[in-house]
Amino acid sequence: MKVLVIGGGGREHAIVWALSKSARVTEIVCAPGNAGIAQSARCVAVNTGDLAAMLRVVESERPALTVVGPELPLSLGLVDELLRLGLRVFGPTQAAARLETSKSFAKDFMQRHAIPTAAYAVCRSLDDVRRQLPHFAASVVVKADGLAAGKGVVLCNSHAEAEQAATEIFSGALLGTAEKELVLEEFLDGEELSFFALCDGKHAVALAAAQDHKRIGQGDTGPNTGGMGAYTADGLMSAELEQWLLQNVAQPVVDQMAREGSPFQGILFCGMMMARQSDGSIRPMVLEFNARFGDPETEAILVRLESDIVDLFDAAIDGTADRLAIRMRPGASVCVIAASGGYPGKVVNGKPINGLDSVRDLEAVVFHAGTAAKDGAIVTAGGRVLAVTAVSSEPTPAATTPLQNALAKAYAALEKISFEGMQFRRDIGWRALRDGL
Repeated sequence: MKVLVIGGGGREHAIVWALSKSARVTEIVCAPGNAGIAQSARCVAVNTGDLAAMLRVVESERPALTVVGPELPLSLGLVDELLRLGLRVFGPTQAAARLETSKSFAKDFMQRHAIPTAAYAVCRSLDDVRRQLPHFAASVVVKADGLAAGKGVVLCNSHAEAEQAATEIFSGALLGTAEKELVLEEFLDGEELSFFALCDGKHAVALAAAQDHKRIGQGDTGPNTGGMGAYTADGLMSAELEQWLLQNVAQPVVDQMAREGSPFQGILFCGMMMARQSDGSIRPMVLEFNARFGDPETEAILVRLESDIVDLFDAAIDGTADRLAIRMRPGASVCVIAASGGYPGKVVNGKPINGLDSVRDLEAVVFHAGTAAKDGAIVTAGGRVLAVTAVSSEPTPAATTPLQNALAKAYAALEKISFEGMQFRRDIGWRALRDGL
């Protein structure tokens, strides 16, 4: 079968990589793709912010299946249009994707259906912000309502900082475009967990859990990014927690979205905070939803996926996710992002990337995120450039856990790669290592 993947980042490279392992797939097309994806798929230029252009690609290619990777095409209603044409497509409709595309919708939805989340207020002006701030403690989170590529969340230590963040969100100074709404949210203390569920409109099935590293700097310091690395490990989520998340978060989302007329089919990313309570207990709370595979968690998850990824896509489309047995390789995996200098701020593209060929002999997979081909060379073309990923099922004499072994493989590969201004975090997985995973 011929599969078309929409998108051109590290997540899409990982999806293309997984598709290339499927015996059911005979041809892979990616629009627009990148320099790394072009080594495994035929790339077709397209602007993923242009709905008509994406539809022309689908109509020209006539794939048996279209997989929508990024959030922007979902927000534009690409899935809706393909469904109207009677085509098979993996991803939620525009209405279902509001769980990600509108923070205010998601918070109101959770409140309506008693899904655990932090206290919040939706604000449509600075006056609203000033009226609502006294109801929050000094530490407060300010979130842009719409899509922000992971950069629309500001953790504030005072109300003055929160008001400044709100000013920048409403004016467009923070994201480049002015937001009409934002969400003030209670600050939760604890550790984050990314939980992925495969959904078919009726059922939610656990796929995997991962932990992302959002901050740019070591020890989780500095501004938020789209993600500087992620890891998965067998001990990251207990069987009891997995069932709790299915029963109290993922399945209620699927049930209530269906009741409200917007069935959710695709990947539901539940961004959770294991919030510490005053009595010392831990209460899982939803920070956010994504309506698609996360990035860079997907890179780490898919290198452990032993099931045919096409079976997952089919189950979500056909309403048979509850009959699917998803198999994951035991052990651990890690993804480390190599980013451009200046990221998450302004970056300069076009920097030659050296050492990619030398990594082929190492036990790592280099997924391309922001890359392009120029004059026979591969150059940088974005803030997050490469997603260096490794997996391990067993420890070694030098690495006492599978996660330590996977990290050693990934960082060994990174030592072979260079480009001007390259930056990456050297402490991915530090919480798990602390806990002995």
